[in-house]
Formats: sequence, C-alpha cells, structure tokens
Amino acid sequence: MIKKFEIKSHDGPGRIGKVDGELTPRIFFKEELKIAPNQGSAHNIDREIAEFNVKETLKLAKENAETCNIAVIQGSKYIDLRIECLKKLEEIGYNGFIIANGDALLTNSRELVDIIISLKKEAKKTSYFIFPFAELSFMPLLTYMGIDGFLADSANYYSYMNVLQTPTKSYDLNNYPIYENISQKDLEKKNLENMKFVIKEIHVHMKNKSLRNLVEERSGTTPQNISTLKILDKNHMNYLLEYTQIF
Repeated sequence: MIKKFEIKSHDGPGRIGKVDGELTPRIFFKEELKIAPNQGSAHNIDREIAEFNVKETLKLAKENAETCNIAVIQGSKYIDLRIECLKKLEEIGYNGFIIANGDALLTNSRELVDIIISLKKEAKKTSYFIFPFAELSFMPLLTYMGIDGFLADSANYYSYMNVLQTPTKSYDLNNYPIYENISQKDLEKKNLENMKFVIKEIHVHMKNKSLRNLVEERSGTTPQNISTLKILDKNHMNYLLEYTQIF
C-alpha cells in the first residue's frame, strides 16, 4: 500500500519529487489517500494527554498498516513527541505523513518552524509530508521548508468559514464582500482553483530555482508570514543552506 516517493531535484530544502508518478509538491485529495485512523487532539494541551494520543495513534496505525498508506503525526506542541511519533510510524512502514494541527501551527510561527524543521531533519529521505489547512499565501514558504503536498480539504475548510483564499490574502467575505451571495460550494471551487494556481506558481519558480524569491515576495502578505520567515532564517540557516545552490 505504500506510495513510492522519489526526489527529482531541490530548490533550497524544497523538493520536486514524484509520488506514484505524479509530480510534487501537489494537492492531495482525501478520497485518493488511505489515511490510518488516529487519535486527534488539540495543539495546546497537557503533555499527558498528548502522550496518550501519540500512543493510541501508533496503535491504530499499526493495526491498519496493511490497508493504509498515510499516517498522521500527532504530539501537539511537544516536538519530542512529534519526532517519536514520526520515527515509530516509519518503523511500522509508513512513508507519507500528514502533520496534525496545521491550522493552529499557522498562528504560531515559532512552533510551526521548529516542528516542521525538526521532523524534516529526523525523517527518512523517502518520507514525504502533507500539510492540512494551509493558507495559500503560506504555501510557497511551507514548500521552501520541505512540505511536499497540501490537502485539498483546506478549500472546503475556508469556504465553510466564508473566507476567500487568494495567492496573497485571505478575505473574510462578511467584511470584504468581493463575491456577494456566493454559495459555499462555489466559494470552495474558487478556493480550490486558486490553490491549483499557487501549486503551478511554486513549480515554475522551483524549476527556475527562484522559490526563495517567491517566498520573500509573499512574506509581506501577513504578519505570520513575515515572522515565520524571520525565525526560519535566524534559527535554521544551516538547514536552508544545505540544499541551496551557490552561484
């Protein structure tokens, strides 16, 4: 059941690869994935609860390893628990991972950076990572950090909240009625179309080795984007330089 992941090239830590012959970074639809059951939890919870949820997640992942090909990395805000969950899931045989609590991580730049970079450093090179609930303006930066895919469910998630996602900004249509009386279904469709555009944009920049330029351009779109890139540069420069071409 495991989907083979091949790395084709790098632009910084960002990777162009293939999962079962399809180019990454890419959008993943839940119906095409076989996600192992897991014990979900909030991001900011007591450690004892997070430990229990990791234990249950690993148990469920092992029980369903024959029929599932994607596992969820739990551990809440505790980096060591996230790493433990990752490593034991890899031991079970998984190589595709969804990082839990993506929406909460986007509001905490330091934890977002530290968790993703820590997981990337500890993971096997043949493992790939999928980020849920990504805002479109964050997708280039998440790719730059090493994320290989994004769940299409985010288009529905934001449409449910009546939010229009564009490559540079999220619009609450209650306050910015760009589209008046738009149905949730049509809003979801627009969000997904814009998501597909950003993926194409990312691929073109990675092909031209200019992903960092796109990241810096988008870093000014939100305070979270700005702080995330600053923390990434300040605390993880060696990680960024490992695959960056020197001209």
